[in-house]
Amino acid sequence: MQLRYSFRVYPNGPQRSALARAFGCSRVVYNDALRARETARAEGAPFPKTGDLSKLLITDAKKTDERGWLGEVSAVVLQQSLRDLDTAYRNFFDGLKGKRPLMGAPRFKSRKDNRQAVRFTANARWKITTGGRLSLPKIGDVRVKWSRALPSVPSTVTVVKDAANRYFASFVVETDPDEALPETDAQVGIDLGLSHFAILSDGTKIDAPRFLRRAEKKLKKEQRRLSRKTKGSNNRTKARLKVARAHARVADARREFHHQLSTTIIRENQAVAVEDLAVKGLARTRLAKSVHDAGWSAFVGMLEYKAARYGRTFVRIGRFEPTSQVCSQCGVKDGPKPLHIRVWVCRACGAVLDRDINAAVNVAKAAGLAVSACGARIRPVLVPAQRGEAGTHRDGQTTVAGIPAL
Repeated sequence: MQLRYSFRVYPNGPQRSALARAFGCSRVVYNDALRARETARAEGAPFPKTGDLSKLLITDAKKTDERGWLGEVSAVVLQQSLRDLDTAYRNFFDGLKGKRPLMGAPRFKSRKDNRQAVRFTANARWKITTGGRLSLPKIGDVRVKWSRALPSVPSTVTVVKDAANRYFASFVVETDPDEALPETDAQVGIDLGLSHFAILSDGTKIDAPRFLRRAEKKLKKEQRRLSRKTKGSNNRTKARLKVARAHARVADARREFHHQLSTTIIRENQAVAVEDLAVKGLARTRLAKSVHDAGWSAFVGMLEYKAARYGRTFVRIGRFEPTSQVCSQCGVKDGPKPLHIRVWVCRACGAVLDRDINAAVNVAKAAGLAVSACGARIRPVLVPAQRGEAGTHRDGQTTVAGIPAL
């Protein structure tokens, strides 16, 4: 399988200027090609082919005074820009045909976009020097912070500049087939939540880090400073970078947490089951900020590709499976329950069940995994509801389904 490895790069002043030219030229070619195709569509003419666009917008354009500066960057970067446009159109039409989730039509790029990127293939003759630098055509030898070794020779490299003015080199490599981990008998179901980020079917609960919530105070402070700056001024540019860097730190911390937790789960379990959550729907509720802060989709995606890479089994169960309504002890469906009910008593067998652990066990059972339901039984004690996100309490009393409040 193909994997992407990203490393921080530190270009010097001339190299940053050269990368800025590459970003700009790539963006101009992309916009010119998009404009040509949209014009053809409006006139009822067939879409221009990529080869014709390449000759018209790159080869011939370099000979004109208006676009002569396209020759200052690598031609591979411009060709890859046309390929990106082809991919955008293909994804758009596949979404209309139902072959993939619906996506919007390709849009024009702006120099003010938060993310700028150019891609170099093997034809560009880029290389990693003996001194560990990344040699890029018409840019130079860029210093790279290597955090780990690449498992194989990369096929392409993409240089990315994010909103915080950080530069990254992203390599696409082929993984070796002998990376499977030793087999183990452990199997686990995972229930994702907000008060706890993940609850495992063995009773383990992982607290939600809430990186965005913890950084809100600083983010608000930097955002207020940005709003006071005059538009177009250098001070506003500096303030915008501070806001972007603050958000980048939150995103990096969340990504690191997801990687560490997903790697631990994959290493310790032969099979992993999760529920296919409707994240887009939950993001339209009053819990939207907490849902985005948790980053469930990114975490599940990491579990899926790491399971495929290391020879583990990964299963998604349907989002309509009543995992929170079924008793994991006897299998009787007890009906829906409000969010503030964290512990409930099964009316059929009398088992006292933790809502989250019970759901995790049911997730594993629905996926066909051999797990024990003993972790779902707990002592019949009162558990306070999460006031911030699980609703209000009547008369200040906590409640447990089936057990009267004291």
